[in-house]
Amino acid sequence: MSEHPSTPTKAKPKKKAKVADKAASKGMKSENKVETPPADPRPAEAASKAAPAFESLTGDQRDMLEKLSANLARAALTAQGAIAEAALRQAERPAALQPDPFHVAPALTDVMGRLASQPDRMVRAQADLFQQYLELWQSAARRAGGEAVEPVVRPDKGDKRFNDPDWAENPVFDVIKQSYLLTSNWLNSLVSQVQDVDPIAKRRVEFFMKMLTDAFSPSNFLVSNPAALREAMQTQGASLLKGMENFADDLTRGGGQLAISQTDYQMFKIGENVATAPGKVVFQNEVLQLLQFNPTTEQVHEIPLLIFPPWINKFYILDLRPENSMIRWLADQGFTVFVASWVNPDVEMAAKTFEDYMLEGIYAATDAVMAQAGVDRVNTVGYCIGGTLLSSTLAHMAAKNDKRIASATFFAAQQDFAEAGDLLLFTNDDWLSDLEKQMDAAGGVLSGQAMAETFNSLRANDLIWSFFVNNYLMGKEPKPFDLLFWNSDQTRMPKALHMFYLRKFYGENALSKGELVLDNVKLDLGAVKTPVYVQSSKEDHIAPARSVYRGARLFGGPVTFTLAGSGHIAGVINAPVANKYQHWTNTDLPASVEQWMEGASETAGSWWPHWATWLREKSGGLVPARDPANGKFKPIEDAPGSYVKVKS
Repeated sequence: MSEHPSTPTKAKPKKKAKVADKAASKGMKSENKVETPPADPRPAEAASKAAPAFESLTGDQRDMLEKLSANLARAALTAQGAIAEAALRQAERPAALQPDPFHVAPALTDVMGRLASQPDRMVRAQADLFQQYLELWQSAARRAGGEAVEPVVRPDKGDKRFNDPDWAENPVFDVIKQSYLLTSNWLNSLVSQVQDVDPIAKRRVEFFMKMLTDAFSPSNFLVSNPAALREAMQTQGASLLKGMENFADDLTRGGGQLAISQTDYQMFKIGENVATAPGKVVFQNEVLQLLQFNPTTEQVHEIPLLIFPPWINKFYILDLRPENSMIRWLADQGFTVFVASWVNPDVEMAAKTFEDYMLEGIYAATDAVMAQAGVDRVNTVGYCIGGTLLSSTLAHMAAKNDKRIASATFFAAQQDFAEAGDLLLFTNDDWLSDLEKQMDAAGGVLSGQAMAETFNSLRANDLIWSFFVNNYLMGKEPKPFDLLFWNSDQTRMPKALHMFYLRKFYGENALSKGELVLDNVKLDLGAVKTPVYVQSSKEDHIAPARSVYRGARLFGGPVTFTLAGSGHIAGVINAPVANKYQHWTNTDLPASVEQWMEGASETAGSWWPHWATWLREKSGGLVPARDPANGKFKPIEDAPGSYVKVKS
């Protein structure tokens, strides 16, 4: 489909006349039963006044007006039809309709009650807001008089909502923008400064107040978005028609729920232009396929590397493109690389537990790697939730005196959840109870779409509203972007596994307290003497650096902590060739990450070389490169395997 649909043909006056005649004849037939009120002369008067104005237009102007009117009408009908169909689908599952799905109302009541008990503070806050508006009005008046003035308030650095020049150059839109920023900043600040309330309740209200103020941004509405208005006029409304078609397509794709497209999903094929590193599937069971990738050097380090990515996402974040593929880069450094490709579970796996993922995942995969490579030890990596599982398994192995893991590296992984990211806000008892009911209704799994919506809400401006504006208000197709293709390729979650994870880690923080029991073993991270490398990212909103650092200090052996620039994904997947961001290192591990930063050294570029140096020291001498086809196991299929291709 083209970016803008072909211009619709002109409406035919004769057809309209026939419709009007039919309506009139029906009205005449009903005159005997119902008395017809006298006609209102105002529409006729308005039409008679408008007729000369329309007649005065040139042919091109009339044509443009007709096209605009026709496209607006078709856009409205498309939107109405899509909404009606979605409403019918939602009516079939009324249990999903919750007025307060995240149970923010009790927390909001606490915070607002506290504010109400401090009337003097509210008066000061309102006076402050009024003063800021007074400054804005004065600034607007001075600008109208031709004076150059500085804005009263500016968008935060990195806020892309107001990038269009008209937000600054057009006085009307500039005032709209600044009015919104003043009000939203005031509301968010008002909540953040509340004292003497439960910290989690306050944080929940802060989060949802930010969501609310983001939703009401003038950039999200057609009449107050200069770029969308300009596009609508330049295309005679075709952009709005296309936008409503995109809206209808997304509702259909989401089964009646809005699943906003973030990229052109047809542009990417797993195994063809993403996840293309050559290798073999050498082992599989119910929970994972084990991939061994082809070597790119004649010799490799003796001890192989086994990576456990998060099972919430697919493994190919490590292998999006050749130039930013961590898998390819590690192979080039002389490491034998194995990766766990987790299953995308269906309802038959609803009872799979966290313990099952430990035994059938990490234990089984390390057994297979040692057999395939002919070694008695492996180096491991755990990314995000995969790292939480790996650290739990290390504590289990320590209790069993199992020393198969020579070293462990953690990418953005948490062990102590006391200061976990915004996902902590989604784990109160009421929300978990609703989530459990939702999973029961789906046969014991949580859909990938539900997972995607949760993660998207953590960065709503970037992952929701920017696409809302682009796709629906501007009528454009989202650009092809491999990272967003991967981001949307979520997996389902088995109920037993997922509820255990949310309750035991986010809810109870049991691992850090030494209270977590797996396979009848109480886990103690202090008993883990394995050398550990911990990577964190400065702007990570899912696994904040402070939280990751707390976990790093729980291990009983040598720990190397590194802080990278950027966030949860870009901070990890940062190939050296890109020459982006920076990282900080410090051989000490003081009480807090702030103290650690005081003694840290900053280095430009990727942290990968620093890690590779550390990893080489744990990987033994060099041996002939290992061909995946010539190991103990007969290859099952080519990488990336079949598990990764299962869609939710």
